[in-house]
Amino acid sequence: MATRIITCTCEGSQTIDADALSRVTGLPVSKPCNALCTSEIESAARDIASGDVMICCAQESRLFEALAEELDVPAPAFADLRDRAGWSEEGDAATPKMAALLADALMPASPGKSLDVISEGLCLILGAPQIALSAAEALKDHLAVTVLLDTAEDLPVTRDFDVVVGQLRGATGALGGFSLRIDALQMVEPGGRGGFTLSEPRDGGRTECDIVLDLRGTTPLFSAHEKREGYLRSDPGHPGAVSAAILAASHLTGTFEKPLYVRMEPTLCAHSRAEQTGCTRCLDLCPTGAITPAGEHVTVDPMICAGCGACSAACPSGAIGYDAPPVDLTMRRVQSLAKTFVDAGGIAPRLLVTTEHGSEMIRLAARFGRGLPADVIPLDVPALNLFGHAEMTAALAAGFVSVGLVPSPGTDREALDVQIALTNAIAGPDRAVLLDHADPDALCDALFGQDVAAAAVVQPVRPMGTRRQITRQAARALHPDHSTLPLPEGAPYGAVLVDTDACTLCLSCVSLCPSGALGDNPDRPQLLFQEDACLQCGLCANICPETAITLQPQLDLSDAALSQRILHEEEPFACIECGALFGVKSTIDRITEKLASHSMFAGGDKLRMIQMCDDCRITTQYHSDDSPFKGPDRPKPRTTDDYLSKRRDH
Repeated sequence: MATRIITCTCEGSQTIDADALSRVTGLPVSKPCNALCTSEIESAARDIASGDVMICCAQESRLFEALAEELDVPAPAFADLRDRAGWSEEGDAATPKMAALLADALMPASPGKSLDVISEGLCLILGAPQIALSAAEALKDHLAVTVLLDTAEDLPVTRDFDVVVGQLRGATGALGGFSLRIDALQMVEPGGRGGFTLSEPRDGGRTECDIVLDLRGTTPLFSAHEKREGYLRSDPGHPGAVSAAILAASHLTGTFEKPLYVRMEPTLCAHSRAEQTGCTRCLDLCPTGAITPAGEHVTVDPMICAGCGACSAACPSGAIGYDAPPVDLTMRRVQSLAKTFVDAGGIAPRLLVTTEHGSEMIRLAARFGRGLPADVIPLDVPALNLFGHAEMTAALAAGFVSVGLVPSPGTDREALDVQIALTNAIAGPDRAVLLDHADPDALCDALFGQDVAAAAVVQPVRPMGTRRQITRQAARALHPDHSTLPLPEGAPYGAVLVDTDACTLCLSCVSLCPSGALGDNPDRPQLLFQEDACLQCGLCANICPETAITLQPQLDLSDAALSQRILHEEEPFACIECGALFGVKSTIDRITEKLASHSMFAGGDKLRMIQMCDDCRITTQYHSDDSPFKGPDRPKPRTTDDYLSKRRDH
């Protein structure tokens, strides 16, 4: 971790208050250099050689890393103050923002998790003969190539690569593990004079490969194909794109590290119970199909997962959580930015969440345009969709007056719109906004012209816990009256409404509730509900035989939501024999009335048994004339005397 901070004014183009930054960060901040990467490079070398420094220049990070390698010391840490704060129309007032950015850069990063993916270079090329065979010629010296042709009309007379004929029916997998199914498969039989012949066609052929180069120009083999590693698709009508795909394929051999983007807690998943489907939020959102049902929970294929983060933001129970970086690190970064900005004298900060696409727009706007306003603090995340309503609400409760999100071409807009709408329903209108601008200048103009009517929270809070707990604590800080907030349809918070006229207290809903929000009273016929625990998964409504349950999306911020309340109760029935309470009186009375005229319950104690508790029912049935427990008399046990009496020597 850095213990000293090195700053530079970039030839006097920005103003840096080293003393103020030192007071806020608690670390020594050097007197700003003027040209650290050129005329003062020797000073940079001395600082790097001393170790544990952070250089406030991201543009020349490659130069300083090479210098550290030359000095045989670890590379320094870096922070970007110039493009994000110093180069701006309001650069002279950007000291609080610089302090916040430094605090964020100084936070220890969470080590990433990954698994090794091995590609041996087995490549399958799909496409028309002319384009596919040309690609095979280009790749044959780098990869083990097989070309799949639809027909045998243009079968080449070469064994430099393999050629098969067939109809591709489906594909699964990713880099290093593709599996493809081919019908009417014909293999080349190279023997004999003249052109090659083919084997008899057969269906159900399967092949495995590491790389798929799709030059067909038709429907992709996979949804969100651009996110499927190892699957390279190009329009055969664009030679430049085909050449780029061939070049990319030639480099896909060796061992690669595949990041593990999400973590799973299957026991928390509310996907299904007893073969009844409940929550499907992640299944509906996953663009790559990496998430599939696996019994009562879902499972994530790490080889297919592209790390978009939409599942983590939408999961109501925390069964899926983003892990690259972890959710709690993102929360702490947000809270650190807000706290440091205010501690440095800033007022009413605005958070700007970006990916690499948005960061590039900020760099261009800083160099050629107005730059960012002094109160707009950028936060880089690996994928914009991981920043859901919990993170946005936590940011507003930490002191930000608004949250802006800059989408990239790969952002799932529909999923992000749902999270923004949920945030605004919880925090207030227009507290979270989507800044969808392709032009850097337009982005800056929108930020400078943004009219933020809401004020920062009076008492900032920095909640801890799960995403649900953080959302609730943050919402309580934003609404001191602790009111009940109506939420849009599909929200993961809400109440269960029961039609008491239809409910028979069968308690099927209680047995299936995955979060324990619905409960019963072992001593009385009662249906209990704790709203804070309800995931709005819909399992209770789906299983209810009387269709007596409906869901109402809302967020009750009062303390009453943390305790159980009675949704429905009825008078218990007293056993007609012993008086013990059991069952529901209205239900037993209704059953008794319906069966009174039934032939199987005519006469004797059969009808009365319905009105008895378990113990009394068994006792009465056992002593009845037609007891199913009765049988022939048990044989008399044989004793030693019985055996001895039959012996002749006695």
